[in-house]
Amino acid sequence: MSSSSRSDIAAHREAIAAGRWFGGLPAALQDALLEGAVLHALDTGQRLFARGDAFDGIYSVVRGALRTVGVNENGKEAMLAILEPCSWFGEIALFDGLARTHDVIADQPSLVLRVPKAALEAMLAANPGWWYWFGLLQSQKMRFAFIALEEAALLPAPIRVARRLVYMAEGYGEWQDRSRRVLPLPQDQLASMLSLSRQTINQVLRQLEGQGLVRLSYRELEILDLDGLRRAGNPAAN
Repeated sequence: MSSSSRSDIAAHREAIAAGRWFGGLPAALQDALLEGAVLHALDTGQRLFARGDAFDGIYSVVRGALRTVGVNENGKEAMLAILEPCSWFGEIALFDGLARTHDVIADQPSLVLRVPKAALEAMLAANPGWWYWFGLLQSQKMRFAFIALEEAALLPAPIRVARRLVYMAEGYGEWQDRSRRVLPLPQDQLASMLSLSRQTINQVLRQLEGQGLVRLSYRELEILDLDGLRRAGNPAAN
């Protein structure tokens, strides 16, 4: 890596360290990850990797947003998640050595950091105890996946929508002591994420808007009352 590339990555270190996972790593592991990393700029619609691709490392979103999707033979997408700054992803293949499980596509102009496979293998061979931290990253994803499966099976649409909006506002638990109020989230993407119809999503969001919890506009949603949205997603606690 050139010295200019190291300078570029150093300039983004504070933003990357704002994430709960990376920010909680031992300093030596943080240094090792960034020492071996490279930056990649993506245009809107550009594919970072596809299902079936060989493992080439793990990634972090530095700027922008990417979507994780499954695509069938007819080109129809099922969206699983939006990946935003501080999110680390791609670690599944680090553990099993198999191909990528889904496509990851830039939803807007984005910048991602990649820690290449060779750098990961070298640092983990030299420091086997560091596997714990990558296991923690994967377990965090599994926790949210199990929660989503349970919610899809047991909860009505309004509660599922409210909870997913809270998760997204808080970076799926990745952001530390902060949240955001504007989600760049078209309704069809939210419908795909929750396996609900576009009509159902629209009805629920209009109800939330009528309650003063959100404000809808073209291709984005503003959260007006995050605590109220939490209560909408947890009516038993009201």
